[in-house]
Amino acid sequence: MLVLKYIMRSYLYLRYFFHKTTRTGTFGKNRANYIPTPYKETENPLKNALFRHHVKQFHESSCSVASVVSVVNAMLEKTNPVNQEPITQQQILKKVRTSHWKERMGADGYKGRRGLPLKVLGQVVKASLDAYEINYHSFEIVQAKAGKEASRTIRKILLSRLGQFETQGNCMIIAHFDQGCFVQDLNIPHISPVGGFDPDTQKVTLLDVDPSQPHPYQISFDTFYKGISTHYNHVFKHFGYGRGGYIYIQIHP
Repeated sequence: MLVLKYIMRSYLYLRYFFHKTTRTGTFGKNRANYIPTPYKETENPLKNALFRHHVKQFHESSCSVASVVSVVNAMLEKTNPVNQEPITQQQILKKVRTSHWKERMGADGYKGRRGLPLKVLGQVVKASLDAYEINYHSFEIVQAKAGKEASRTIRKILLSRLGQFETQGNCMIIAHFDQGCFVQDLNIPHISPVGGFDPDTQKVTLLDVDPSQPHPYQISFDTFYKGISTHYNHVFKHFGYGRGGYIYIQIHP
């Protein structure tokens, strides 16, 4: 296991330095556009709540915890508007034991596996909504597909849902993506909630939970889809990772 992790890390750093040296990937034109200005509240209360409750992950493999607790706190504020203290990352790990979530956040992981592949993330998100009695109209785990024809319908639905989040404020989207497709970092599986969408420019805003990303950032829809449709390198297959995608949660009107 240690040998495999060493090989995986070596490959990732080699790939990172290749892009950095050749000015390709996110070191080229397809880099994220950071938004350093403070967020101004809009008429979308769910989006406002998500920005208020956005937190950073507490260690390198806990992006799922920060993402889920941000979404849960925002939805609790929207669906149950009572004065209550936000749930912390440690509290949600203690309460939601689905898929050995807490053990996966440990130093050795659960049976050597750390972090959450897309399907497991979906199980944890659903269990978290149920644990905190958040009513929702629909819930879906969407694994993205590569290829123009195979992805046509998925892209169309995703565009509609991004617009729905932005203009109607009745849904949430948690992305499971290759972080190196969006920012100048390693090409590793990562999780963060969508924080905005511009229907005119089709720019997607990510509320990245990685502490190394101090500000939200925007990327084109094409770049966003590329990041979530990535088939993670074969070195991640042993740890249960296949392709990225997203979790869609629609709340009741």
